[in-house]
Amino acid sequence: MIIDTLKNGMKYACVHPQFARAFEFLQKNNLSALPVGKIELDGTNLIVNVVDITGKSADEARMETHRDYIDIQVPVGQAETMGWRAADKLVDTTEPYNESKDIAFFGDKATIFLNVQPYEFAVFFPGDAHQPGISTGTYRKIIIKVRV
Repeated sequence: MIIDTLKNGMKYACVHPQFARAFEFLQKNNLSALPVGKIELDGTNLIVNVVDITGKSADEARMETHRDYIDIQVPVGQAETMGWRAADKLVDTTEPYNESKDIAFFGDKATIFLNVQPYEFAVFFPGDAHQPGISTGTYRKIIIKVRV
């Protein structure tokens, strides 16, 4: 997992071949003005999801994991709390892995909570279980999916 501000995003270009393109997109676009929906930057290898979400309590937010994609999550409209736990420590599977959606859900809760401010980002790798969306109200969020 990585957490930082968007202005420092290019420092992480060496982590994955698609990170430079992902952070360039995040830094050069008005994220609050993007239309809700999916933008393919490199087919299914690099996908931007622009979503308006309604925040949940920590009890309501579900722990999730991915196998094929890295998430770069950027709250835009307001701060969001995101939980983290090592994926290999999860024991309570509530929805088994769905290959077509690249996601599994768990009843386990986070061991660490991060308060991610607008225009900061959190990167979750396949070994990082995460519990996103802990907040109040409705707000804009950008989630970039980077194929491993």
